[in-house]
Amino acid sequence: MSERIPSTETALGRLDMPLVEAMTTQRAIRRVLPDPVDDALVLQCIELAQRAPTGQNGQQWEFLVVRDPSVKAALGRRYRQAWSLYWRTVYRRVAARDDAKARMAKAVQWQVDHFTEIPVLVVACLRLGVKEGRVAMVRMPHVAESGYWGSIYPGVQNLLLAARAMGLGASLITMPLWNLGAARRILGLPIDVTPVCIVPLGWPKGRYGPSSRIPVGEVTHLDQYGRRYWVQAEP
Repeated sequence: MSERIPSTETALGRLDMPLVEAMTTQRAIRRVLPDPVDDALVLQCIELAQRAPTGQNGQQWEFLVVRDPSVKAALGRRYRQAWSLYWRTVYRRVAARDDAKARMAKAVQWQVDHFTEIPVLVVACLRLGVKEGRVAMVRMPHVAESGYWGSIYPGVQNLLLAARAMGLGASLITMPLWNLGAARRILGLPIDVTPVCIVPLGWPKGRYGPSSRIPVGEVTHLDQYGRRYWVQAEP
């Protein structure tokens, strides 16, 4: 095992990292080592994910921990198909004009090419309502749909912050799930459980650090869209 990989006890001990430090140094880490990640660390990430709020406190989440190379390979094929299409039709032109996007594309391509080597994939899922043995498949109003999907992402963010604190590399991806029927078959999911996103986990090849962001005043509006009240006045 690499000298850069801490013991399980050391990694768990890092969970006392100040929240602001974890939040301001969090970034998507796609390049990770193939070295194993202890179950205790994965379960700790998921347990902290469960501390997040959910709509009506429904707690309708399910988490699949994928270690089987054959399952990772099947998801990886879907990932490669989706990324290849997106690269050819959209992202290649974007990356040609933007160095930062080009670097991101290289990281995504690395993740696609080494997907089966990633030690752990955590698939975050939501359960749909079931009535009289049948799944409720009616289209939800926007407010209900927003609340439904909003019941998993706070938990995923908790998981990402826990991984950051312990020194694990993590990212949030959805492309391997682009074909919902195929994803259900690969993961053996019942019809009332919907996979929402995947968090690959592993010990990072790179490092965490501060990420650049647009000034808060440029994305914050007062009362109505377009009133950027907090944008700094020009000198």
